[in-house]
Amino acid sequence: MDISARSLIALALSLMPVIASAQSFPSRPVRMIVPFAPASATDTVGRIIAQKLQEILGQPVLVDNRAGANGSIGADAVAKATPDGYTLLVGTNTTNAAINSLQKKVPYDFEKDFAPVSFIGSIPLLVCVNNDVPARTLKEFIALAKAKPGTLSFATASASQRVSSEMLASMTGIKLVHVPYKSSPNAVTDLISGQVQMFTADLAVTLTHVKSGKVRALAVTSTQRSSLAPDVPTVNEAADLKSYELIAWFALFAPAATPRDVVARLNDAVRRSAEAKEVRERFAPIGLELAPGTPEQLAARVKTESAKWTRAMAEAGIEAE
Repeated sequence: MDISARSLIALALSLMPVIASAQSFPSRPVRMIVPFAPASATDTVGRIIAQKLQEILGQPVLVDNRAGANGSIGADAVAKATPDGYTLLVGTNTTNAAINSLQKKVPYDFEKDFAPVSFIGSIPLLVCVNNDVPARTLKEFIALAKAKPGTLSFATASASQRVSSEMLASMTGIKLVHVPYKSSPNAVTDLISGQVQMFTADLAVTLTHVKSGKVRALAVTSTQRSSLAPDVPTVNEAADLKSYELIAWFALFAPAATPRDVVARLNDAVRRSAEAKEVRERFAPIGLELAPGTPEQLAARVKTESAKWTRAMAEAGIEAE
């Protein structure tokens, strides 16, 4: 047997465990890490997808909340996990696009340390205020903030929430006090009680409270009104800010070096989940627009979104901490 034949046999033998692993995947429970707190928009998205993935993959998909440090704690846990498809990340615009502009020290590289699986979807945010704030429109809120610079506060628990608020302040020339929170549920609780005056957050977090009358919605951050809150104007309509637009997004990632066949299996499962009627019905009330795609499309989106968020945060005057 010549050397080339031996080399080919050796290569084939070395690939056999990978091929076998991919063909049998998954053979045990899959852990899906959500890098934000329970009841956050990311948590809601993750749990809905996890339930359907469990049905399609035929194995339990266990949601594991690892909140903190702008989502980087949970994301880092996935980045350093064994690349076998059994540990996944519900990534967001915060963890996989804006994190380098938020933190000076990020324990992972979001472009190199993850294998993109599939985009899941996006959702707009609502600019909400406490009911005691004497402003019924966004223009009135801006006028109030200009009359009392540095006295009104806004809550944030993610990059999209902070950037949306900082962009609004920068573009209108108002001075607001930033109050950071570890989780959106805590932030919205303080908004309701009046500890903070403004909170711009995903519909999944705020819409229920708006509809119940606990807080007041002044605008939606997308370029089009939301069908879930058709009476709420866009920021453009409410404050004549034509270049203003910001939405939050969610996607599934695996650790880098995860076998391609395993990534393909997961991608197919996400696509099938998004096509399911019951999944779309569960996402409809929170305004999530499902848009699954290929791993390559997600990789390209991460690069584009990284540049977009870096620019947006620079324009808003946000410096890494």
